[in-house]
Amino acid sequence: MSEQCCFHKRFQSEKETGDRNYAIGYYLKEKKCFPREVDMMAALDLYFQLCSVEATCESGSVMAATLANGGICPITGEYVLSDEAVRNTLSLMHSCGMYDFSGQFAFHVGLPAKSAVSGAILLVVPNVMGVMCLSPPLDKGGNSTRGIGFCQELVSLFNFHNYDNLQHCTRKMDPRREGDEVRNKTVVNLLFAAYSGDLSALRRFALSAMNMEQKDYDSRTALHVAAAEGHLEVVKFLVEACRVNPFVKDRWGNIALDDAIQFNHLEVVKLLKDYQDTYILGTRQAEEAAEDLSKENLESMV
Repeated sequence: MSEQCCFHKRFQSEKETGDRNYAIGYYLKEKKCFPREVDMMAALDLYFQLCSVEATCESGSVMAATLANGGICPITGEYVLSDEAVRNTLSLMHSCGMYDFSGQFAFHVGLPAKSAVSGAILLVVPNVMGVMCLSPPLDKGGNSTRGIGFCQELVSLFNFHNYDNLQHCTRKMDPRREGDEVRNKTVVNLLFAAYSGDLSALRRFALSAMNMEQKDYDSRTALHVAAAEGHLEVVKFLVEACRVNPFVKDRWGNIALDDAIQFNHLEVVKLLKDYQDTYILGTRQAEEAAEDLSKENLESMV
């Protein structure tokens, strides 16, 4: 059977079983939603034809990528959709593309998507990429169970949710930025907060799972900078709340305590000396506990 015949059969089937769509069409017509010159039946015919077009994951992903790329097909470079059409399409996909699950999907995933009863989900990450996945088992809402799971996993790993913070959300990866760019920016922000004594910013960085022991090009950490500047509260936060390593050496071989001594910040010196003792003790205890656990495991195997 030719491809054209298959399309015609699918079109006829859609047209003969589309009672719900006819009902919606007449309801919209009664509410004056169609412009006067528009033929409602012709619009429905076009809709049924579009529903009958065969698509693969590959072709669907190109459609999604075209929407993500502002209407320009990434394969051919052809401008196939206007800016307004892309914006309107993505707005509709975001608000009602997942049937009755659209609200929850917008909350948990935060990306425009369109599902199909075949088990396909077309997902758009604006200005980044387009995805189409296929897994036929459906949930009670008529959406692909595994497809929704994939979308949720995607935004839990990458910084793609519509309302993810693009500047301070360090728990997620952001492929829109170069790795070195992100690292350099976080180091600069961290060390500047330590330099200026901005305890609120440091708390925010720690809560966002930032590595508080990051080094700059001179191998200096936030603890080095805070100790040199004499910011007692910042040093206290770094050692008590963040438990940073006080023995990190910069390019000149100095640790944070050396900087505090050099600039005569006596309270910081006392705090760091006390912390070094507890840090060494804690490190030894952790090593002993790991050794004991290793012995227990070995004995249980024997």
